[in-house]
Amino acid sequence: MFSGQRLKAIRKEKKMSQEKLGSQLNISKVAVSNWENGKSFPTMDNLNALAKVLEVETHYFEEHSEVISIYLQLNNVNKNKVVIYSSELLEIQEKSDNKVVDLFSYKTYEGLSAGRGYSYFNDGDYTLTYSTEDIPHDFASWVVGDSMEPELPDGDVVLIKQSTNLDDGEIYAVEFNEQTYVKKVYRHKTYLRLVSINEKYEDIFAPYEENPRIIGKIVGHFTPIEQ
Repeated sequence: MFSGQRLKAIRKEKKMSQEKLGSQLNISKVAVSNWENGKSFPTMDNLNALAKVLEVETHYFEEHSEVISIYLQLNNVNKNKVVIYSSELLEIQEKSDNKVVDLFSYKTYEGLSAGRGYSYFNDGDYTLTYSTEDIPHDFASWVVGDSMEPELPDGDVVLIKQSTNLDDGEIYAVEFNEQTYVKKVYRHKTYLRLVSINEKYEDIFAPYEENPRIIGKIVGHFTPIEQ
């Protein structure tokens, strides 16, 4: 299909006005404008004249001229390969377009934080979020803040499996000082050390005498999909 945008681009590249181009083709400025705006299309004679005046091949004005130009330079064997490969891509695309994606819903609580920390979530304060993954978990919660970026971005959902065991350096939800944090956790002799991934945040030290509590391990996370 004739592309008025490609005509306009080459005309400007040649620093030629619509009026000047029209005069060289013995047509009006309005006719050139209509071609560029898609209101009408040049005849074959006008198309040949355009190509001659603007010093391009006639297929230049086709919408996908770059592809056409490359294709025309191929030998017959490679042209056949292009057709076969293109057909395979189209088949894959059509299958993908028709594929039904199953979404899994999660009750996502407002309480956990990857930043300042918030009070531990309650049972009634949640929103439904959706993901293509189905991961066994006990709680789901929003990530608030950037202290665990880039691994756990602000606005993602973390999935938590209740556990009192602790593997050093893994990410846990921890309740401490009436706040709940999502952090890497390290066990020391007299305290837990809560570490952010974002280096601009300082470590948090939670002495055992102040009863820090491991809520659970982060077993997955996802960016919510709109339902």
